[in-house]
Amino acid sequence: MSRLWDKGEPLERRVLEFTAGEDHALDNRLVPYDVRASIAHADMLAERGLLSEEHRRQIEDGLQALAREHAAGAWSVSLDEEDVHTALESRLTERAPEAGPRLHLGRSRNDQVLAALRLYMKDVCRDLHDGVIAVAESLDDLGDREADTALPGYTHLQPAMPSSVSLWSGGFASELRDDAKGLLACIRRADKNPLGSAAGYGVPALPIDREQTCRALGFASVHSPVTAVQLSRGKAEAQIVFEIHLLMTDLGRLAADLILFCTQEFSFVALPANMTTGSSIMPQKRNPDVFELIRGRTATSMACLTEILAVSSKLTSGYHRDLQLIKAPLFRAIDLARDVLGVLAEALPSVCFVPENIRMEQSLYATEDAYRMVLDEDMPFREAYRQVGRRYSGKD
Repeated sequence: MSRLWDKGEPLERRVLEFTAGEDHALDNRLVPYDVRASIAHADMLAERGLLSEEHRRQIEDGLQALAREHAAGAWSVSLDEEDVHTALESRLTERAPEAGPRLHLGRSRNDQVLAALRLYMKDVCRDLHDGVIAVAESLDDLGDREADTALPGYTHLQPAMPSSVSLWSGGFASELRDDAKGLLACIRRADKNPLGSAAGYGVPALPIDREQTCRALGFASVHSPVTAVQLSRGKAEAQIVFEIHLLMTDLGRLAADLILFCTQEFSFVALPANMTTGSSIMPQKRNPDVFELIRGRTATSMACLTEILAVSSKLTSGYHRDLQLIKAPLFRAIDLARDVLGVLAEALPSVCFVPENIRMEQSLYATEDAYRMVLDEDMPFREAYRQVGRRYSGKD
């Protein structure tokens, strides 16, 4: 088959497999976004007199049909096609042999992939935001269900001060809402139209209109100058994965608490049976595997962030093929976050605390005792601190 960069020379299979990598498989999620960007580009070309109305209509009809067929599972991007751009253009050209070859005028795979990626990332940030809010609301509900359940507060894993399930769940819910805001803040870097920057230096011989494609695709602004576009590669991706890692850190700590609280030594929590697994050798065991894997997934999100940052580090300006390698860790982190949010949203409604197993030792109230001495006896706090400390250490 003919590729977008094809000049007639043969391509060894090993080279194709190495250079395309997993891009063809990853790109399947970008099909609807590449279709949107390609239609906006075709409309712009027609508006500027660079494409006839008939060819524009054939391109739009053909791309929309391909998008519907892809969504229905009728085709997917193959290794021979390398990427979503080649797959769409070659299939479109088969259906509209006069119009299809005209679509690529005034653009490069470099600005094409960025347009699709940025549209995708904007949607992802909103979707993940909604998923995080759903988990935060589940924690709110848990706090409401357990409104009367006291809980020891721990520092250094030692009982420290009195707390409650509502305070515990409310703290996580508050931080998750902060994570959700962080994800929405990532849209700013992805909200710039790269179309028209082509390979990184624009298309000075053509009267294209970057503002038109910007409006059509709902970008906040045109990314300019054109030389800035390739310099920005990896920044929006890294910011999204950074926010995902912060989210995963919070979710990992939530999971770690639940793992601790459901141990036999604590027995503060009963986890839903459908979220635990059994042992292959010990018939009495139920294991919190789901929550352990959530806790462990923070390592994956950190690795994805490190990979993205390392790829773009120390590159010279302009496009480099290395930048293709950013896509895999970006998608992996996004899928990870979606999976973890989905399983937690399902698990949390069935988490139950067991109040009769929760011991609120008198020592938890030591700080409160010191404060009462200050209030009732006008005693300096440091003196009250010493007196209460001696009492609880048995030295009084």
